[in-house]
Amino acid sequence: MRLRQLRLENLRAFESLELDLDAGWNVFIGANGAGKTTLLEAAYVLSHARSFRSGPKDVLVRRGTSGYSIYATVDRAPGSNVGLGLSRGSGLLEARIGGAPAAVADLLHQVAVACFEPGSHELISGPAEIRRRFLDWGVFHVEHDFLRTWRAFQRSLKQRNALLRAGGSEAELDPWDRELAGSGAELTAMRRRYANSFSPVLASTLGEVLTELGTAELAIDAGWEDAAHALDQLAASRDDDRRRGFTTRGPHRMDWSIAFENAPRREHLSRGQEKLCALACVLTQSKVFANDRGQWPVICIDDLASELDAPHQEILVQSLRSVDAQILVTGTHESHAISALGAAAARFHVEPGRVHRLL
Repeated sequence: MRLRQLRLENLRAFESLELDLDAGWNVFIGANGAGKTTLLEAAYVLSHARSFRSGPKDVLVRRGTSGYSIYATVDRAPGSNVGLGLSRGSGLLEARIGGAPAAVADLLHQVAVACFEPGSHELISGPAEIRRRFLDWGVFHVEHDFLRTWRAFQRSLKQRNALLRAGGSEAELDPWDRELAGSGAELTAMRRRYANSFSPVLASTLGEVLTELGTAELAIDAGWEDAAHALDQLAASRDDDRRRGFTTRGPHRMDWSIAFENAPRREHLSRGQEKLCALACVLTQSKVFANDRGQWPVICIDDLASELDAPHQEILVQSLRSVDAQILVTGTHESHAISALGAAAARFHVEPGRVHRLL
């Protein structure tokens, strides 16, 4: 999977930009604030319909304008490409595939982008919502019914919570309990299948980047004790849920963690170790995607030199040189690990609102 061309309009500092990308390494060098991260954001938004940076949705819109547009030509396989577009105006996202209007979810199936960036450590130390969203992106790309199931669960959860707060009767709650139990059990099964393929690859990847912590194991908290008896659990927790005003059990409470032989809890990890754990998760998700789909996602690495020390930069670059992936990487300078790529990498200089390809 490759981004052949990327076009931006009114995205952050870029009024208009058309960028041709190489199939392999693409290195963007420039001062802080020049707009390097925006280029990675553009690719990421096409794959996730949101930025990896925090902030309101309209923060991506160039100041003084009413909306932004991102267009890309994507090579999904040799000899097969498709034009994709995503724009935001008047607070709404609009997607296009091959020039025709499309559902945003259909566009997100067309391109996959994985990203390691300065906020990635929150995948380990942040709230459970971040870890659920990360895992669900992987499930979305391997389980065809994921989105339908997830939407059905969210609908039933919203209705059940509203009834709990309004003092709904047993008869009113019963049908929503049944729907929530059914869709929730299905969603839990999908997540477990994905975790089963993710876990051994993650353990291997962590062994390469965090050898000092010993063996690692992925632990999943599904959000309830036994999805096979979900309806019974919802019935048992109904009185407590009424008092709290929300549903206390279910896949919306799901979380996962990594336990190391020498650091069994995430609180035992340093910030640097959290970053390396997050990097291993991103690489693992990319490997699992490649194993399932027969092609690698686009891999983005923001601010390589400030996020990883020199030895781990070398490990990362060497490991990615051996795979057939397109890689977009940014930095304020070209590190030794990137310089070692030589002519294998296309290099770009980024200035505010402008990008120049270097010879």
